[in-house]
Amino acid sequence: IYLDELWQESIPVPKSALKKLGLKAEISEDGQVEIVEREGAEVVDEDVLVALQGDIDARTAAFVEDLMEDNEDEAEIPAYAMRRPLVLAAAVGEISAKMVKALRQKTGAGMMDCKKALGECAGDETAAIDWLRKKGLSGADKKAGRVAAEGAIVQYIHPGARLGVLLEVNCETDFVAASEKFQSLVNELGMIIAASPDVQVVSEDDVSADMLAKEREVQMGLEELKSKPEAIRAKIVEGRLDKIKKAMALMNQDSLRDTTKTVGEIVKETIAATGENVQIRRFVKYQLGEGIEKKSTDFAAEVAEQTQAKAKASEPKPEDPKKKEEAKKEEEAVATVAVSAKTVKELRGATGAGMMDCKKALACNNNDLTAATEWLRKKGLSGADKKAGRIAAEGAIISYIHPGSRLGVMMEINCETDFVAAGDQFNQLANGIAMQIAASPDVQYVSAEDIPAEVFEREKEIEMQREDLKAKPEAIRAKIAEGRVAKLAQTMALLPQPFLMDDSKTIEQAVKEAIASIGEKISIRRFITYRLGEGIEKKQMDLAADVAAMTGGKL
Repeated sequence: IYLDELWQESIPVPKSALKKLGLKAEISEDGQVEIVEREGAEVVDEDVLVALQGDIDARTAAFVEDLMEDNEDEAEIPAYAMRRPLVLAAAVGEISAKMVKALRQKTGAGMMDCKKALGECAGDETAAIDWLRKKGLSGADKKAGRVAAEGAIVQYIHPGARLGVLLEVNCETDFVAASEKFQSLVNELGMIIAASPDVQVVSEDDVSADMLAKEREVQMGLEELKSKPEAIRAKIVEGRLDKIKKAMALMNQDSLRDTTKTVGEIVKETIAATGENVQIRRFVKYQLGEGIEKKSTDFAAEVAEQTQAKAKASEPKPEDPKKKEEAKKEEEAVATVAVSAKTVKELRGATGAGMMDCKKALACNNNDLTAATEWLRKKGLSGADKKAGRIAAEGAIISYIHPGSRLGVMMEINCETDFVAAGDQFNQLANGIAMQIAASPDVQYVSAEDIPAEVFEREKEIEMQREDLKAKPEAIRAKIAEGRVAKLAQTMALLPQPFLMDDSKTIEQAVKEAIASIGEKISIRRFITYRLGEGIEKKQMDLAADVAAMTGGKL
């Protein structure tokens, strides 16, 4: 009957309480106080401690609330307990203040609700959390129903830039979004996603029903299960599907800071600590070169192929009069048109073609750079176009988070070797393009060829129905609509956009110049843009309506 949990000095129960319990205190031979049975004492109800001082519940609540205050001076507790020892005994019992505080932090529930939950569940914290949720007393669960449209777009790029994560986590106010607690959570989440190869969705509810149906069909057809009864097979398969769902869901993964907790649990702890709803809304993960079939080098086959090509080239071919005439015109142009070394250098930098080929192209096109570029492409002499056919499976995963963390971009850009991927020129180009994507709200695809046909059809149908075209003949309307859709496609594609770092050229031209300069194929493979809260309907504040609802319209 000693209360040693909260302070060093033991506080004995009063003699009157011991007497009613049929006990007494004695001093042993070694000078220690011992509690022994009182001779001839009557059996007393075990709840006598609670009955001794009347309305124990109110005083217990007041005492424990005072005890749980963060600014409580612990030096005052022994004195308070000396005046109210039975209140302390009833309040604490086997449930310590530390246990109550830990449960309160995890759930956001009231202090007395937490104590009651722990009491009902014999001190089992996990069971107490479930008890609170069932009773609807978990503060975190109550907050989970509120609209969270603020928060942050965050990124995690693993060292080496071969793996990247872009993530949106929402809360209710920008004040909490800037807090250390929230930022610590979102940065940890990015690393957890990167470290979990099987994770594809936020929660088990997000797992595709079609995927589960296909997996169920595959599992049911496995040889190892065919001999089992239908009902048993179904149970085994459902168990396997549950494991797959758990492995795919981020909320089920272990936390990095404390592996005894799941992501779902640390999110709830953050909700309880910040007092706001916190939700992991979406994420995407890029792995460099995934899905790209790398070229396997077969030197014997290459040598044989080159030998055959040389033999074929050495065979005499019938002379084409048309080509002979074109060659004669080109020679005349080279002899008569003056081409400056500066113009040749500029064309060579843009195309990667040889110096003499560039000079001939400029001479044949009266020093028109655009026409000369097209001439080289038609002749198959453009170095950048030649390199475009090679496989590029190296490169980098690049991200850009705009200041304020309300806008983020992640992109995969490929080259042929990791040596080039680590170079300054490649990285400057990549970072510039990532910023360009963030600054272009209409851009959704790398090139116009990537836009799905159904998008073109839908836009064309919309254009055909516009008022300014209704009076025109069908054929004219169709041509105008196609022209408008083609123009729209240019705004939706990244490559035709003016380059942010030099608006005198497009992104496509900037990439070709980099190819010519570096000597490797470079291609923008994919990208994604996240804008904070897009698609979330924010709650509109109406103070008058709120007041009327709270007062029942009696004001």
